Amino acid sequence: MSRIFCDIERSDGSETSKMSRAAGVVGFFTLASRILGLLRDMVIAAMFGSGVAADAFFVAFRIPNLLRRLFAEGSLTIAFIPVFTEFLSRKGKREAFELAETFLTILFLILLFLTVAGVFLAPWIVRIQAFGFGGTGFKYDLTVFLTRITFPYIFFIGIVAFFMGVLNSLRHFAAPAAAPIFLNLGIIGAAFFIAPHCSLPITGIAIGVLIGGILQVALQIPPAIKSGVRFSPRWEPSHPAIKRIGLLMAPAIFGSAVYQLNQFLGTLLASFLPEGSVSWLYYADRLVQFPLGIFAIAISTAALPSLSSEAAHGDWDRFFDTLNHALCLVFFITLPCMIGLIALGKPIVEILFERGAFGFHASRMTYEALLFYTFGLWAFSGVRVMVSAFYALQDTKTPVKVAVVALFVNLISSLLLIGPLHHGGIALSLSIASSVQVLLLALFLKKKMPSLLYKPILKSFVKSLFASLIMGIGIYFLQSLCFSTNSDLSSGTKITNLTILIFSGIIIFFVIARVLRCDEIASIRDMIRLRLKR
Repeated sequence: MSRIFCDIERSDGSETSKMSRAAGVVGFFTLASRILGLLRDMVIAAMFGSGVAADAFFVAFRIPNLLRRLFAEGSLTIAFIPVFTEFLSRKGKREAFELAETFLTILFLILLFLTVAGVFLAPWIVRIQAFGFGGTGFKYDLTVFLTRITFPYIFFIGIVAFFMGVLNSLRHFAAPAAAPIFLNLGIIGAAFFIAPHCSLPITGIAIGVLIGGILQVALQIPPAIKSGVRFSPRWEPSHPAIKRIGLLMAPAIFGSAVYQLNQFLGTLLASFLPEGSVSWLYYADRLVQFPLGIFAIAISTAALPSLSSEAAHGDWDRFFDTLNHALCLVFFITLPCMIGLIALGKPIVEILFERGAFGFHASRMTYEALLFYTFGLWAFSGVRVMVSAFYALQDTKTPVKVAVVALFVNLISSLLLIGPLHHGGIALSLSIASSVQVLLLALFLKKKMPSLLYKPILKSFVKSLFASLIMGIGIYFLQSLCFSTNSDLSSGTKITNLTILIFSGIIIFFVIARVLRCDEIASIRDMIRLRLKR
């Protein structure tokens, strides 16, 4: 196990090669996490379907998740890594670790305050987050109750986010990437061993969230101690780096808030739609998050320390190489995923979720949301990497401005599309807004750094898109001619057919990519080779 949680810097090669290997480490553990996440959602879908209990839990769980992204992973990590990396590069480990101890002390107190406040303010938080649930009644009361149980999760995940910033800066990526695995294990375990003993079984799922949070923190402690991090309280609020992190976090929090407002907007509008709309959007989003988390988030997570280090040293040629490599790699992976989900989304939803309380209608509605979310997968991925570039430059204001524009695009699109497309309009609006966001980020980064060239990225994008479209055509003919999934087929046959289609699509894509001489194949090979060696 100790070999798995290794320091990625021990690998030889260029910075882009190290980034690819780091992305492989993050992607490997994220893949395991996403598989368990799908299993978790399958368990919840089978037990609770898309009814009142499921809607209440997803709203309750989304609230601490929102704060997690605002004050933990969403802003803390991206503001902490560039400053901590600069201290490591210029002042050494001793001063960097003193900064970490000071920051952890302050963070602990802030998270404690947020947790206590959230538990007391749960009724008002639910009224805002799910206004359509009303202010009274069983659904509202259940959501408030579940919110109070799940809210302390923000404390644990905030501490995990701190460790993520420290460990990633030191090029330790495995433990933070593996943390979500234990959240899923906590929820799945609670579903089978705690929920059956609760008067309201959904309560057991909420308790599982807390168990998962505790396990996530426990996982980070051994590698942190091994890296030299101490846990002695250090109260130095006047530390100059704390102020710098705070100045970076302020717009970063606002930027994360704008992103979360997009999610909040979707939940709010969906709460006025027919029962189940919140759950259909949730399950569809989970499927889109599968490739997004494994590849896009993995690559952007691995890229941020590299970009921050190069920016700290003023090595702009390597900075551009790392950014271009990250964007080309993320598009090379997410474009075929996008086409694949469009082609195979319906049988995927049926196989994963259509059982127990989750019937044919819920499956069809979930696929409708998935289809519209999928159109924006390339943009969701591109935004992650582009934002990392701005944060590495310690510019958190530009992403905020762009995110505000995207928020208004999402709002206007949602109001226009929710009528004809219902919950599908909410999903499509987010895809449209994210597309606008990534294009604006690219434009402003070019304006900030005129020597940055997008031509190699555009060339790679076109190649990857062409290979993906050929793959999609191949999957379509294979599905229609040989592997048409229908209600008469057994579950085992459907799974077998879907597996064959997925692997056929992968083969077709890589064959075409090889013919087109896509350079990203070498990076994928390095990522796989690293995992096999471990």
